[in-house]
Amino acid sequence: MDLIPAPRSVVAGSDEVRLTAHSQLYAGPGTEGAGRWLRTVLWAAAGLPLREGQELDDTDGDGIGLLLDPRLGPEEYRLVSDPAGILIEGGSAAGVFWGVQTLRQLLGPAAYRKAAVELDRIWAVPHLTIEDSPRFPWRGLMLDVARHFMPKEGVLRYLDLMAAHKLNVFHFHLTDDQGWRIRIERYPRLTEVGSWRTRTKFGHRASPLWEEKPHGGFYTQDDIREIVAYAAERHITVVPEIDVPGHSQAAIAAYPELGNTDVIDTTSLTVWDSWGISPNVLAPTDNTLRFYEGVFEEVLGLFPSEFVHIGGDECRKDQWRASPAAQARIKELGLADEDELQSWFIGHFAKWLSARGRRLIGWDEILEGGIAEGAAVSSWRGYGGGIAAARAGHDVVMCPEQHVYLDHRQAAGADEPVPIGFIRTLEDVYRFEPVPPGLDESQARRILGTQANVWTEVMEDHARVDYQAFPRLAAFAEVAWSPLPAPGERDFADFEHRMAAHYRRLDALGVAYRPPAGPLPWQQRPGVPGRPIDGPPPNR
Repeated sequence: MDLIPAPRSVVAGSDEVRLTAHSQLYAGPGTEGAGRWLRTVLWAAAGLPLREGQELDDTDGDGIGLLLDPRLGPEEYRLVSDPAGILIEGGSAAGVFWGVQTLRQLLGPAAYRKAAVELDRIWAVPHLTIEDSPRFPWRGLMLDVARHFMPKEGVLRYLDLMAAHKLNVFHFHLTDDQGWRIRIERYPRLTEVGSWRTRTKFGHRASPLWEEKPHGGFYTQDDIREIVAYAAERHITVVPEIDVPGHSQAAIAAYPELGNTDVIDTTSLTVWDSWGISPNVLAPTDNTLRFYEGVFEEVLGLFPSEFVHIGGDECRKDQWRASPAAQARIKELGLADEDELQSWFIGHFAKWLSARGRRLIGWDEILEGGIAEGAAVSSWRGYGGGIAAARAGHDVVMCPEQHVYLDHRQAAGADEPVPIGFIRTLEDVYRFEPVPPGLDESQARRILGTQANVWTEVMEDHARVDYQAFPRLAAFAEVAWSPLPAPGERDFADFEHRMAAHYRRLDALGVAYRPPAGPLPWQQRPGVPGRPIDGPPPNR
């Protein structure tokens, strides 16, 4: 069937259902959204009107029925194509929607186009029964729009690509040293000043190359509402990230009082134009806490997600060590050192979010100095942070950079564009195992799921993001969804065979993926230095 991600069970029949201009679609109570989505895409791609059925019997023989079945799991679905027509049942609206995504794959690559190109095509679905459900409830993609801004239309496009691969959590990295991307009404300078930098490093931070023009952009609050609503229609949760206390130079450039004013002249700072880890971090003052409470109040009003990501990674503490104010705060709070000061800072917002019915999630550095009760961890530096968090009773999202950082290079060839990090091939990603070894059953249940991360320092536009994300994101989606065997036992040859059909779907969607034979000439970046790391990545 060439389906990606692979379903749990497929039983094939011997005939097919043909959809015609007379076919009807019945969307039962609770499935109306999936029905509208399917009717819209098939009208565009196939010219099929899929008239609205008033009852399930209207779909008899050549139609589609969508129903809820409370006996199924929350995202579980059953797709049956037989002489009675096509019936998709789900344990929830999300389950029905994932079944509809499978139906679209069964209809062929032409079903992914925006307009019909095969006017005499027969739109047929083979007789079969598919039973399917996801392995993990958190199947995520993190997109960094702070280093290189992606306009709203590009974000909506990525939500469509996520839905096509049954990914359901969009981690929206909105702020960093190089740009602040969300309008906060009470603090307008965050976007007036913080969303633009005067120039941009081209390539790795050691590169001598610069793009000598301003870069930036931001999302209005209505843009954010649209993105969140668009995602919700596709059963994708948007988790915002506002990075504190490190990776905050853009915010300090806009509001210098947020920085360590007793150590440096923060009024001289600008939005950072290079890559790496800035030494300019937030001051651990009451003023900073109140400022970010104001930011998060507006963020909570825009994002209904249970989790709010606060970063917490790569906070250099040199300025805190040199700051009399920071040292006085350590003494006042009875803390041991700067690591515990960061833990206090993060813990403040964990309590603040919890009081408002939300949960804090941060990168695994939030374990250092102690982690707040109820906080969850994005384990990025390897398996170690996730193991420690799970053993301590915290929920974990596994996203180790050695395995699922899609900015890392895909091959060793000299023609790979701006080679960063370890080689992570399509097969490497396919053999990634999110649940680390050594956890007992109760600890393993703390693994909410997994996430692929796309950091955009060397991705200047959506075509570069496409190249780094695909086809590896398809392999990752199968790892997150399907009940695969142990990594060494996975049938990568079968996956490659199914990818041959999937590449045609990606072509129809206009995805500028890396071809199996290597980059096309226009995908290369000759002369732009990267940071390749030789050898296999450490499996820690």
